[in-house]
Amino acid sequence: MDFRPIRTELDYQEALQEVERLFDASPDTPEHDRLDILCTLVESYENRHYPIELPDPVEAIRYYMDAHGVSLNDLSQYLGDRSTAVQVLSRQRFLTLEMIRQLNKELGIPAEILIQQYEPAQVSA
Repeated sequence: MDFRPIRTELDYQEALQEVERLFDASPDTPEHDRLDILCTLVESYENRHYPIELPDPVEAIRYYMDAHGVSLNDLSQYLGDRSTAVQVLSRQRFLTLEMIRQLNKELGIPAEILIQQYEPAQVSA
């Protein structure tokens, strides 16, 4: 097996073509092993050159609510009460550490997402 680091965009494109060629390789074969190693190299290159930013905490909460069928009443149980849930979703109140813990535990939202800073609602004068 001839492997080398992926350093350039050309190396990356060539590795992707090889991954595509090997995509249907049967498990426990040299081709599948090659695919596994290439995917690791590609992932490393992508993490360095095409990082994916974490989503906004409030948008993440809204997404998890939608994806898991969580209602405002359900969210209220994790955040204390309905008023607090509405304030958090409308960015009028920031998440507390206890809220972050509850959302992580109950909805499975990664704490890494929830602890990020985010913009509060703009108050109109």
